[in-house]
Amino acid sequence: MRVFITGSDSGQLHSELLRAHPKDIDIVGVSPRLDLYDGEAISRTVRDLSPDAIVNAAAYTAVDKAESEPGNAHALNELAVESLALAARHCNARLVHISTDFIFGKSNGSPFATNSPTDPVSVYGKSKLAGEQVLMKTLPEKATIIRTAWVYSAYGNNFVKTMLRLMRERGEVGVIADQVGSPTWAYPLAQAVWRSLQVDASGILHWTGAGVASWYDFAVAIAEEATILGLLDKPVIVNPLTTEQYPTPASRPTYSVLELQNSWQVLDMRSAQWRVDLRMMLKELT
Repeated sequence: MRVFITGSDSGQLHSELLRAHPKDIDIVGVSPRLDLYDGEAISRTVRDLSPDAIVNAAAYTAVDKAESEPGNAHALNELAVESLALAARHCNARLVHISTDFIFGKSNGSPFATNSPTDPVSVYGKSKLAGEQVLMKTLPEKATIIRTAWVYSAYGNNFVKTMLRLMRERGEVGVIADQVGSPTWAYPLAQAVWRSLQVDASGILHWTGAGVASWYDFAVAIAEEATILGLLDKPVIVNPLTTEQYPTPASRPTYSVLELQNSWQVLDMRSAQWRVDLRMMLKELT
């Protein structure tokens, strides 16, 4: 299988896709220099490579900045997805697209299923939902959407690495305690992406770490595990904050846990508990 991957080669998921890719899959191109705002460039690149599948790991992910840059968010999260879908259709390729928990809104406290109603509360979430919709409209039979959440890795910029830096510099941090989700290590997420191609999955899948946490719980676990591994050399105080105490330009879901059982069955693989994955990722930083 010949696969083209979009996204920055220094990005966390892109890096993990390269590290995790199976031996029976040939990566025919990566796109750090491809202008994804240019539909003609996307079409030309895909036509020249003629892949069997495309993995779209690129996205506009600056959640707060998107509130003042809705055009840029939609250009990358919607219009570029449409261009990729049209190019994939032209060469009869499958397109695996990475989406987000931010496409959901209010919750009744139960994990969101793949067919749960969507109601994004931010420009970023709306742009990602628009990307899902245009993909399924353009490439209904050969599209796979994998929604994920709270992604971190030893590569790129993410919550775990930011917390470690602040904990070393300050010894005390304040973290939101009333937003709940599921931390997700990008390495098993990458494995799930490759698995979706191997089993020829289509439609919408969910993949996160197993279990739930608030951002505060996540930060406490980072401090505890990092101390055990010697990544922190002194005790750290983690203070819980409310969303009201830490306002941001973009609204965020208060509960964005994704239902995983169906996706586990389709992929024939299961997520590890999120803290187990966190410990394994932190070992890579020692």
